[in-house]
Amino acid sequence: MELPMVWRQWLTRHDRIADALPAVPLIVIAAAATAVGENDWHEPRWDEVVWMALSCVPLAFRSRRPLGVALFTLAGDLTLMAVAPHIAPTPAASLVALYTLAAHGSRRTAWSVGVAAAVAITGVYAATQAESPVGAAGLLRFDFVLAATALGRAVRSRRENLAAARARAERAERMQEEEARRRVTEERVRIARDLHDVVAHHMTLVNAQAGVAHHLLRANPDQAYEALAYIKENSRAALDELRATVGLLRQPDDAPGSRAPIPRLTDLDTLVGGFRASGLPVRMTHTGTPSPLAPATELTAYRIIQEALTNSHKHAAGTGTALVLDYGPYALRVTVTDDGSPGAPKGPGTGHGLIGMRERATAIGGTVTAGPRPEGGFQVVAELPLSLTPTLSDAL
Repeated sequence: MELPMVWRQWLTRHDRIADALPAVPLIVIAAAATAVGENDWHEPRWDEVVWMALSCVPLAFRSRRPLGVALFTLAGDLTLMAVAPHIAPTPAASLVALYTLAAHGSRRTAWSVGVAAAVAITGVYAATQAESPVGAAGLLRFDFVLAATALGRAVRSRRENLAAARARAERAERMQEEEARRRVTEERVRIARDLHDVVAHHMTLVNAQAGVAHHLLRANPDQAYEALAYIKENSRAALDELRATVGLLRQPDDAPGSRAPIPRLTDLDTLVGGFRASGLPVRMTHTGTPSPLAPATELTAYRIIQEALTNSHKHAAGTGTALVLDYGPYALRVTVTDDGSPGAPKGPGTGHGLIGMRERATAIGGTVTAGPRPEGGFQVVAELPLSLTPTLSDAL
């Protein structure tokens, strides 16, 4: 640590000594000034030096009682100037006290006391020295008093500006921390959605295939063996996706593209094939002219389709399900419709899947509507933009 910094810290802990420090150069200057003659040096006039030392005593309390010290030193200097003008030194202690008052007090108080002190010191000096108040010596004292007040106000303004700048920096730092926490929270929510989609999709298929295997284990071992093979594949796929998703939290220094494979619409054949193997007949249709999609749009569409087909498998297993991807000029329309046979087994649901679908679509500027159809069954319709603004793409 540098020596000036250590010195400032020591003075901060000993404020009385810091307040009294200006008295040392004032006394030295007073002694030197009274020792200078017209042609030679002589012994200092110790009475003036003693009066200077006595007038500086109140300065030890100037930072704690700036107004009281300023008035006290002014009263002492003015009294000495009036009673003993032949030994009255320059009111240097009053100048220090006025500077302190301006640096620590309010603007109105500082200038009111400063102007009054300038007028009083100039008037008393002119009266005791039989000089004009607008003479050189009188105006010099007037200017010194106003300069001390102006210097104190300048120091006060600089401190306030530095404090304001420090407050702005601290506020900006807090905002950055809050923004970082907000981004972390959003990322956790996104990962939670991915985990929900992965677990719900694969566990639904595993549950269905396990039921098939249990039913056919004795009657048709070959089909039961095939169902067990599907369980193994879906379990491995679920573990791979879970490992890749959780890997986002364990590998913060990796490039975004290398952290985890992002599902795309080209993977829909594999997704639909898994549902078909588990007993959900899915008809997939493409309309319009396929256009390049933003990665966020592809991921959102894939997850919405995955969640919608998972819900259809849970609530309308064995019934016909249609998946339509309609490419428009500006948006991709995804429609998942099932027949909803009344006799199909029903599974419990929490509604989190539909909430997740809507949140995903809203995050990229799209919409999702879902609900039962009048003729029976359930339908999910998602409108997703083909391209995103640069800011939104970066955020995702």
